[in-house]
Amino acid sequence: MGSHTEIIHLIEQHRRLIYKVVNSYCSDVHEQEDLIQEIIFQIIKGYEKFDHRVKVTTWMYKVAFNVSISHYRKLKSRQKYVVPMPDKLISVEEDEAPEIDENLKRLRELIDELDPLNKAILIMYLDDNSHSEISEAMGISVSNVGTKINRIKKQLKKKFNQ
Repeated sequence: MGSHTEIIHLIEQHRRLIYKVVNSYCSDVHEQEDLIQEIIFQIIKGYEKFDHRVKVTTWMYKVAFNVSISHYRKLKSRQKYVVPMPDKLISVEEDEAPEIDENLKRLRELIDELDPLNKAILIMYLDDNSHSEISEAMGISVSNVGTKINRIKKQLKKKFNQ
């Protein structure tokens, strides 16, 4: 179906999507690199089975989240033997945000505290994906997406105002 150069081009074109997901689930630079490689590997491996009726970015989100969330869970179970990273805002792309204002920093901390599924939904929502694209990537109904987004917003607003 799709050629090898086609998928490489898509990965190149949407690499920020991959960085954003990885950044949200992992703060160690070396682990981020491993995670990025694993996501790219899974995207290349899965591309021939890719259903072209689905938006390619929706599918890439799905792959990136699946890899990141399972990595995150493995990491959490190993965490008791690991010294936690002091700074959760390490970025693979250093040019992203040289100075982050306090509100944004606080919001990022609150987003970091969300469970993996809610964090994934919020990342896609903040990236202007439609409810149906989020539904497709997360494997939940469109109405469930709307409900979850409203709950997440309320939860963040409440915590943010504390």
